[in-house]
Amino acid sequence: MPNQITLPQGIQTILDEVYRQASVTSVLTSPPSQLRPTQNVHEFCYPQMEVGGLGDYDRASGYTANSGVNLVWKTVTADYDRGTKIMVDEMDNQESFDLAFGQAANILMREHVAPEGDAFTFAKIAGLDSITNNTDSIENGVQFLEAILTATTEMDEEEVPEEQRYLFTTSTLLKSVKALDTTKSREALDGFAGIVKVPRGRFNTAIDLLSGRDGDEIAGGWKASELSKPINFLIVHKPSLIKFDRHVAGPTVIGPEINPDADASIVKYRKYGVVDGYENKRAGIYLSHK
Repeated sequence: MPNQITLPQGIQTILDEVYRQASVTSVLTSPPSQLRPTQNVHEFCYPQMEVGGLGDYDRASGYTANSGVNLVWKTVTADYDRGTKIMVDEMDNQESFDLAFGQAANILMREHVAPEGDAFTFAKIAGLDSITNNTDSIENGVQFLEAILTATTEMDEEEVPEEQRYLFTTSTLLKSVKALDTTKSREALDGFAGIVKVPRGRFNTAIDLLSGRDGDEIAGGWKASELSKPINFLIVHKPSLIKFDRHVAGPTVIGPEINPDADASIVKYRKYGVVDGYENKRAGIYLSHK
């Protein structure tokens, strides 16, 4: 998308920006030790282990030998490779009092990188098979509370540890259950490692990533898919998820003095990684959508 820079008629000290909050899924980022690169640069691998159970002890022969260790390495493929480059002519930048370029990196991160990363993460989690995937019509705090209690009870029955469970939901639903002001509602919300309010636009079961190259997708970014459903809430046991950025470049600033192609400043950014779930820990993810 070409630059559209209007030079000011007078000095403007307050920049008119879009309201955006930072990433809400950063709490789910996996530690680097959880994954290993492979010889194929597009792939990562992680260990999955099973150990046999107990057997009857015999006083003559001793222990059973059925408790073998089965360690296999599972492979996941990188599924997120996105980036952009912003270039602003040096005179356009100076004559706009450094606003044209001075704020570009901050706005890029806040208005595009963080929202898209969140939307992609939620859509990928929602698309995992074998997770609990419920269609719920939640219109008020009572219904939301009942749905939360159903979800946490199911996870308890599946022996998902309470530690590191995160609840993601919209501000509207969260306030509706807090407004009940009952002991039951407070207890339901106390059992999480964190409760994260998600902006409505980022909370969908499927999205389309726009190429930023031509046609209707020239502006880049993302949008909810036609078959997407708005998410009511999502509970994630963090160890059930793989969320790993193998490579993040930027935002990197290149000044006009080292730009060989133009008298212009450049800010560039790229993120390459994967969002997936452990195959044997799908009980640690509970999704409710409309």
